[in-house]
Amino acid sequence: MNEKTLYKLEYDKIIEMLTERAASFGGRSRCKRLKPMTSVEKIQTAQQETSASFQRIVKKGRPSFGGCAPVDDSLKRLEIGGTLGSGELLRICRLLETAGQVKAYGRHENADEVRDCLDGYFDQLTPILPLTAEIRRCILEEDEISDDASSVLLKIRRQIGQTNDKVHSTLSSMVNGSLRSYLQDPIITMRGDRYCIPVKSEYRSQVPGMIHDQSSTGSTLFIEPMAVVKLNNDLKELYGKEQEAIQVILARLSADAAEYTDTIRTDYTILTELDFIFAKGALALEMNA
Repeated sequence: MNEKTLYKLEYDKIIEMLTERAASFGGRSRCKRLKPMTSVEKIQTAQQETSASFQRIVKKGRPSFGGCAPVDDSLKRLEIGGTLGSGELLRICRLLETAGQVKAYGRHENADEVRDCLDGYFDQLTPILPLTAEIRRCILEEDEISDDASSVLLKIRRQIGQTNDKVHSTLSSMVNGSLRSYLQDPIITMRGDRYCIPVKSEYRSQVPGMIHDQSSTGSTLFIEPMAVVKLNNDLKELYGKEQEAIQVILARLSADAAEYTDTIRTDYTILTELDFIFAKGALALEMNA
């Protein structure tokens, strides 16, 4: 069937309606690629799948496929020994969690319930629970690694906290004590990654330290007092060690995920197909088709 005929039949509008009912990128792409079939066997299989999803939706609603994001690029990097970022690992985690939720949805509530043509899809889903649990334990958000992700990271962050406390304690005693009259405001501020205090330019000689910035008018100099230079240097070194520890954690999680690339890829393929099938079921229900 040529494109002109499909256009006259408003096939594109049906496909658009179908695509709107898919929740994942892969599911929507699968809907857009749908073309009329000529094989009687394939047509019958497709109709059986739509019917089965229709009946499941009527009985217990639709499963959610929102966590099924494309991960193939990440899997290819894992297969050549690459290390993924925290965001990529979380996407894999959400994909596996979605696989677990959809698999649970697919289970029959009673042992005597008749299996349908979708059971084969649900049976193939593998959530890989140990991997998802470990990723969730270590990665709290895309830009936040848990203190307990490793003993090394926990130790470093405790040292960062202690050093930060020392810097604030030292500078607080300055801004509220002997240097108060030399300051534009009694505050502690940051310039780059260094803690500074805002000193009136005419009192520069009264506050030994390193100048990191000045106000637009030149009336205020942001000085890092010599008393905290070493502490600031220690902080910079600790932050570097923190990043190194985080990279070690991400490398370990990536190595763990690399053992399951085939399973993860299969989960994504099945979830995409199920999203497509349930989009058909949802459209059929809405159209009373």
